[in-house]
Amino acid sequence: MLWQHATGALALDRPRIVGIVNVTPDSFSDGGRLQTPDDVRLHVERLVTEGADVIDIGGESTRPQGARPVDLDEELRRVIPAIQLVAAEFPGIPISVDTVKAEVAARALAAGASIVNDVSGFRLDPDIAAVCARSQSGVVLMHSRGDVADMATFAHADYGADPVGEVTAELMRGVQHALEIGVGPTHIVIDPGIGFSKRGEQSLTMLRELNRFAQLGFPVLVGVSRKRFIGEITKASSPADRASGTAGANVVALERGARLFRVHDVKPSRDALDVAWAIMQSGPMNSV
Repeated sequence: MLWQHATGALALDRPRIVGIVNVTPDSFSDGGRLQTPDDVRLHVERLVTEGADVIDIGGESTRPQGARPVDLDEELRRVIPAIQLVAAEFPGIPISVDTVKAEVAARALAAGASIVNDVSGFRLDPDIAAVCARSQSGVVLMHSRGDVADMATFAHADYGADPVGEVTAELMRGVQHALEIGVGPTHIVIDPGIGFSKRGEQSLTMLRELNRFAQLGFPVLVGVSRKRFIGEITKASSPADRASGTAGANVVALERGARLFRVHDVKPSRDALDVAWAIMQSGPMNSV
């Protein structure tokens, strides 16, 4: 399976890691760390050295508490120089822009990005689908509810007896819109939105039944990195202490059909996923 994007294609013949670059002052676990071009360069160099296949650059936080929308000019000021730097310093590494704004997506693609990661699944800015179609960019459509200020809270975490069914139906509305506007099916990746408009038990349900997302026919990305539900299980109150729990969740997601994994801490998940993949590829399981 290939994930096509604006500057080429990424083979999903093994687990692929999307390394997170937050050029924000207020992201939930690493806000304010990347303040200069040298900070960005060194951070991306580490992500790539540890095994990241894609670099995801975001300039607007959707943290669980107190997130505030960022105006267009400020988001552009944050992300465009970072994208230009990464495109120049790390040629050949696909760059994703994490945004819900069509104008940011358009300028990011012009600056060297090749993928648009929309955490609203094309809900919040109807023009972003056309930007992606024109540029033939890769697309990540993530499930969420609400807006930037509350999508990572529990404000919209109301589901019936089959939360996975509700999430897949809502995700597929975004997919259908993308297809109708002209985004190619091989350009689309879906993300169940772990931790977004979902309580801990609902996030666990998404992961337990992840094969249902894989059966929709599009590659699946999961973003469990440092999330609250991991801290609830491991008692790690600091997000930075959740790398091992993140790797564990990613291995289960791999076994159930995910092929892309968005993480802050690349090495623990890279090692865990590579070992799990080698076991999965080694041959059929014998019954006892």
